[in-house]
Amino acid sequence: MRVLLSGSHGLVGKALITRLEADRHEIFRLVRHAPSSESEIEWNPDRYSIAIARLEGFDSVIHLAGESIAEGRWSEEKKKRIRESRVKGTKLLSDALANLTRPPKTLIAASAIGFYGDRDDEILNETSAPGQGFLPEVCVAWEKATELAMEKGIRVVNTRFGIILSKNGGALAKMLPPFRMGIGGRIGSGKQWMSWIALNDVVEGLEYVLTNESLSGPVNFVAPKPVTNAEFTKTLGKVLSRPTFFPVPAFAARLALGEMADALLLSSQRVEPLRLKNENYAFRFSELREALSYLMRA
Repeated sequence: MRVLLSGSHGLVGKALITRLEADRHEIFRLVRHAPSSESEIEWNPDRYSIAIARLEGFDSVIHLAGESIAEGRWSEEKKKRIRESRVKGTKLLSDALANLTRPPKTLIAASAIGFYGDRDDEILNETSAPGQGFLPEVCVAWEKATELAMEKGIRVVNTRFGIILSKNGGALAKMLPPFRMGIGGRIGSGKQWMSWIALNDVVEGLEYVLTNESLSGPVNFVAPKPVTNAEFTKTLGKVLSRPTFFPVPAFAARLALGEMADALLLSSQRVEPLRLKNENYAFRFSELREALSYLMRA
């Protein structure tokens, strides 16, 4: 399959390229610099420009690019970059694909479980309504930006990623240093739900969605068994053989991170992967301890 990928230098993008190339797919990358090889295609979402002539004839497009939400405090300028990098970039790509003579059959576009907002113990699936606040608003607009491609008849899948676990990046990589030093602990009350997924399942799930034409629309990329923050903390401590006696009070998290603390660390999202379960998709890791043990060894 001939696949075009944005976000190729991110945590998911790098792992996905390795997987797809091993399975003999031909991978091309959307890049923000002058192309250095035939496998690179230039685009600039900030300027709303893309080398549209080079987009003809791809079988599928996987769109993962977007400003990191976990780097730095959320100033108004940072929030603007988070929103525009997702909405503007997705709209540019969808618009371009919709105007091709030979458009791809499939567009897989990243989204996030931030769509659901802070929902306490409510069990959430792809039919649940969006929540309220900055991240839900961004996710709704992010997914809406794929409508141009959908109207063209392209199969669009919006992958709502949960907390992606990898020791090489993302939330887990940031948690490991204090936990390895024995100064890790729950955040806030610890009752908030964390809907996680191992990077291995993200990559394998994306390839499954890529080749399974029965799936379209939103698909939750989370493991079948979410855990509370307290349970996550306790499990990580056991896997690392370290104590977890140092909780971070909610006020301290807010003092350090501002609005981002409420949105990313203190909010509760108990999400189930209903659409993948209905497809009988076999997760590699359904249990958190099994996933963490594997990731620490890998």
